Amino acid sequence: VLIGVPMYSNAAGIIPVVQALLGKGAALGTTLAFMMSVTALSAPEFLILKKVMKPRLIALFAAVVATGIVVVGYVFNAVM
Repeated sequence: VLIGVPMYSNAAGIIPVVQALLGKGAALGTTLAFMMSVTALSAPEFLILKKVMKPRLIALFAAVVATGIVVVGYVFNAVM
């Protein structure tokens, strides 16, 4: 999640990167968490949210979403 946050890509642009990671042997949950963090927690996303939300609420949003992404990654790694 921390690696994916500073990157910016759209949902379609990250798919080849995820496919390459899976091809190299990365775990499914890890690549899924990476993909979700790139699209949901990018800098442009925060700039857009800054126009309609207060900084404290943006920080709460980032914390909740990052926690959810990490949990989903661990669950997928445990199940798959």
